[in-house]
Amino acid sequence: MNLFDMPRRLVGEAIGTALLLAAVIGSGIMGETLSAGNDAIALLGNTIATGAMLAVLIIVFGPVSGAHFNPAVTLSFLIRKKITPPQAACYIVTQIIAGILGMLAAHAMFDLPLAQLSTNERSGFGQYLAETIATFGLVATILGCVRFRPDVTGYAVGLYITAGYWFTSSTSFANPAVTIARTFTNTFSGIALNDVPAFIVAQLIGAVLATILFGWLLGKENPTVHDEKGD
Repeated sequence: MNLFDMPRRLVGEAIGTALLLAAVIGSGIMGETLSAGNDAIALLGNTIATGAMLAVLIIVFGPVSGAHFNPAVTLSFLIRKKITPPQAACYIVTQIIAGILGMLAAHAMFDLPLAQLSTNERSGFGQYLAETIATFGLVATILGCVRFRPDVTGYAVGLYITAGYWFTSSTSFANPAVTIARTFTNTFSGIALNDVPAFIVAQLIGAVLATILFGWLLGKENPTVHDEKGD
């Protein structure tokens, strides 16, 4: 049972999602600035900052809101009936708005124009498959940890996303709110608007597949295990 009321949970989701996007985009800008054109170094900086920030945010906000920060994760918990449809809708709207605010904060910190539109094309079957796999693995990681080791969820998710940056061709967005926010940054981490719908569809497919498969694989939940990311 989550002990925090809905306003506090939404504020937790908003702060966490905004900070996540500030880390994703800000570290991409910093990495690109300092790497002297070496994309591998820029990606490494982007990866470390994002994975580390995600772990911290889940540890801090997990007890408050469940630390979804991601409509695909919220969808998974909705399917599992750990959150009601009205609550899920509020979460998703909050995540999208907060993600855009985090993107704007990153631009402001680096004295960049606030209003941008990405020209970074990320298209093709390989990238869409990568987003399906990346989101499948992310949701699987969360469900497995919540089922057996909720205390390590933050570390596991941070490590998974760190790995995902490097083993997927899409660099593992795995998050519709992140994808939407990254549309409005024409920097290292951006994605062109035309590629966003396919990314989001792939992410939602991955989340649903993981929820269904791991719902069967992990069996019935043990009522004595505390579900830190549910209600």
